[in-house]
Amino acid sequence: MTETAGSRTAEQIARSPLGPRPVPPLAAAVTGRTPRSAELTLDSGLRVLAVRKPGAPLAELRLRIPFGAATAHRRAAAAHSARAELLAETLMLGTEKQTRQQVDAELASVGGHLTVSVDPQRLMVSGSVLSTGLPVVLGVLADTLAGASFRTSDVGIERARLHEHLLIAASQPSTVARQRLQHRRFGDHPAAWDMPSADDLRVVTAPKVRQLAAAQVVPNGATLVLVGDLSPAKTLELVARSLGEWRSDRAAIPLGTPPPIVAAPLAVFHHPGAVQSQVRLSAPAVGREDPSYPAQQLANLVYGGYFSSRLVENIREDKGYTYGASSTTQFWPGRAAITVSFDTNTASTAPAVWEALYELGRIALLPPTPAEVDSARNYALGTLAASLATQAGYASMMSNLAAQGLDAKWLADYRSQVAAVTVDEVQALARTIFAPSAFMGVVVGDVDVIGSPLSSIAAIELL
Repeated sequence: MTETAGSRTAEQIARSPLGPRPVPPLAAAVTGRTPRSAELTLDSGLRVLAVRKPGAPLAELRLRIPFGAATAHRRAAAAHSARAELLAETLMLGTEKQTRQQVDAELASVGGHLTVSVDPQRLMVSGSVLSTGLPVVLGVLADTLAGASFRTSDVGIERARLHEHLLIAASQPSTVARQRLQHRRFGDHPAAWDMPSADDLRVVTAPKVRQLAAAQVVPNGATLVLVGDLSPAKTLELVARSLGEWRSDRAAIPLGTPPPIVAAPLAVFHHPGAVQSQVRLSAPAVGREDPSYPAQQLANLVYGGYFSSRLVENIREDKGYTYGASSTTQFWPGRAAITVSFDTNTASTAPAVWEALYELGRIALLPPTPAEVDSARNYALGTLAASLATQAGYASMMSNLAAQGLDAKWLADYRSQVAAVTVDEVQALARTIFAPSAFMGVVVGDVDVIGSPLSSIAAIELL
């Protein structure tokens, strides 16, 4: 940028005649009071949590139905994944009483919307509406849950569209790496089926979708969270009236606990001619209910959990091996895992993996500095506060916590625990969770180029 007369550079602005300008300390995170709430379990088994969080005249809705495969057999899990995906795509396309256009018009009349998503753990119906329109949205939801039509024509159209989408997604290197990692972690367990295959989807018919809906779109075991400008007690009464007729003699099927994640040689999958490699590393972690979870979160941030982490500084900023790298914590029933992800050019694959393993060893053996822990702490508390500031963020958080048997008290305790975590606690946690010897992983790339260099720095298995 060309400087104009009187302008100053950032470096000049950061200094005064007395030296560098001091950076003001970060303010303490504002936790605030826990919003007022009320809870009720209907006779049908549906658990309802209503939370008053004004600020915008809106209400957020999250209905979470456990949606595991009925059996853990490989073929059954694959078929369930395909049927569940098509069910999620067609659930809101009309009911026995209303067409798709009528459902859309009714939601639009009150400024509302409902969307559906599914994964191996749950079917999620998410929505937002002006608070005054909540009765209408709940009425549409009740009609859909009890009488979604799954018309043959709609199922056929969505099947064709989704089939094309899956074919495209299956060709994406990041998708391939994710699938390889899941099956490497969990084998043929239903937890591994994040995305169905196009071939399995192609044979799903409308009767099969209806059969799955009748068996598993049920209230017993499901949780409905409502957050917004509402009265918790009156909202519970409204839900009881609106959804009281949604019943079933079946219970929701939770995903079974996946097998433990065990250390193993790095699995290298051949992608001939690839100009990039996808690297995914994983190790077992502790869940949110574990007392050491706050320390794990800070250790993860220091290692690779945000832009100022060691991993990003090393392989992106210093060496330029990758555009981005991340380390995240993922959860399944009875299991949690640290997952390290980055893509790199083919020539840099082995050096990048070496540096990622080096940073794992460094945080496992050497304590982080107080400044690193404080920076991670401020980031953790700041991003949590920002996510909970919105009605949508709070609703999603409470839905996720409810699925793990946790509540708003856990959230309040977690914030105070993060604020109190010490450097010694972070190191003690990192010594086991982040030890390189605890990890397994996959690399998808051109084995002819990356195989030999990788074998010189780690135990690998060519697949």
